[in-house]
Amino acid sequence: MIDVTEHREAFLAAAAGTAAVAGSYLVTGWSPSFVVRPVDQAIVNLTPGPIVTFMIETVGDAGHLIHIAMAFAAVIGLFGAVALAGLRIGARVDRSLVGAAAAGAASWLLAAGLTGISAQALGAALPPAAVVGIGGLPAPSNSPGPTSGDDPSAPEGPTGAVDAVRRRTLGAVAGTLAFVAAAVVGRRSLGGDDEPLADAPRSEGATARLREVEASALAVESDDLLGTVSPIGEFYNVDIAEFDPAVAATEWSLTFTGETGTERTVTFDELIDRPVEHRAVTLRCVGEDLNGRKLDNAVWTGTPIRPLLESVDPEGDCDCAMLRGEDGYYVQFPVDVLAEGFLAWGMNGKELPAGHGHPVRVLIPGHWGETNVKWLSEIELLNVEEDGYWEERGWEGTGEVKTVAKLWDEGVTEIDDGRIELAGHAYAGTRGIERVEVSTDGGDSWTDATLSGQLPDADVWRQWRHVFDPDGTHEVVVRAVDGEGNRQIREPSDPSPTGSSGWVRRTVG
Repeated sequence: MIDVTEHREAFLAAAAGTAAVAGSYLVTGWSPSFVVRPVDQAIVNLTPGPIVTFMIETVGDAGHLIHIAMAFAAVIGLFGAVALAGLRIGARVDRSLVGAAAAGAASWLLAAGLTGISAQALGAALPPAAVVGIGGLPAPSNSPGPTSGDDPSAPEGPTGAVDAVRRRTLGAVAGTLAFVAAAVVGRRSLGGDDEPLADAPRSEGATARLREVEASALAVESDDLLGTVSPIGEFYNVDIAEFDPAVAATEWSLTFTGETGTERTVTFDELIDRPVEHRAVTLRCVGEDLNGRKLDNAVWTGTPIRPLLESVDPEGDCDCAMLRGEDGYYVQFPVDVLAEGFLAWGMNGKELPAGHGHPVRVLIPGHWGETNVKWLSEIELLNVEEDGYWEERGWEGTGEVKTVAKLWDEGVTEIDDGRIELAGHAYAGTRGIERVEVSTDGGDSWTDATLSGQLPDADVWRQWRHVFDPDGTHEVVVRAVDGEGNRQIREPSDPSPTGSSGWVRRTVG
């Protein structure tokens, strides 16, 4: 059992570091102003590409949990070191308030240095100062034994003084835990991501478009299988870091720079005043497994990018452009591909959530989800080609999506008459889905599945459905054929570097 008195400074330093993080969270929430955010961003930016790829393919979404845990540990350690210095200063001058003031001031400087926001840095400064001030109080003067001027970890001395130090240390730690809990509850009570989204600006017509897309869906037995529109809260979300940029629509602008005939900046009000469209667009993550769940569809409200691009007279020998987001992400596109893109500010008739790029993101037809930059802020026309964020880390970059048919767990249902219903989604980018073929004997024979209605949008998935009579265990295989006659690639491959491939298989029965 660990002796609290012997390790008093370590306990108090850890408590102070934890209190600093909790105090920052109470003031800022899960925002770019939170003290953990810049450290998390640094970890993401400094992690070598091969390690990133290994984590994506090996642990998947848990990789985000690992790097955010590392960031929390590092920040708690930084503030804990500051508190430790404060404790020792207080012990040296025999004044715990002096140590508390030193710890508070240094914590404020550290928080302001990390976030660049001095006022909100107080949230990370006051709690550790309190821990140091209370935990660093000397032993009672009427109890002979160790005082704050002696070595506080020394086990010698009367039991009363040692017990007093132990109680004070445990009290400071318990108080810190209570403060952490109160900070979490208090922050949630202030509201945030759970609040309903406002209607997207100029979203008239989005409801009708949603109904049209939803009407194309097949009737399936499974209550859990998505239809043809993914609810906003269920739409997959992948970013390079855990903290979404906080960008107000009133402060947002998109700047065209680089090799242009004329540079141009477009404000949000100017953007939404342009011709509006409501497009059904499907996104698929390049890093997902073959039968993974990072494939979703929504109706997006926005405006075509081509007129804006033409207005700046793109120049440059490579006919290419680099798109940059407020989160530090960047990706390169050929200008002619970019011209087919779409600047979206609405999702399913509502404002874009912060996690999906509020206030404006780009959607490039038929390309992997990674290329659709969120929080878009700059389009730089280039003279020579440059690697984008994921290309620098060994991935293909701006490639077109591969043809795939999915069969998720909720797509396998036993219906009342004893037959088995198979249902899922298929996607091939702008090539569209021509048919989905299903085999219930491991690939020896094939049957065309029933497909949902073909939507006029070029970049959208389709549902498929097939029912069969089971007679024991079946090896089910599904594969899609795109609108150009290309069948889903049979040979399996890992996601890196160009996206996973293979026929989807599962045992049923």
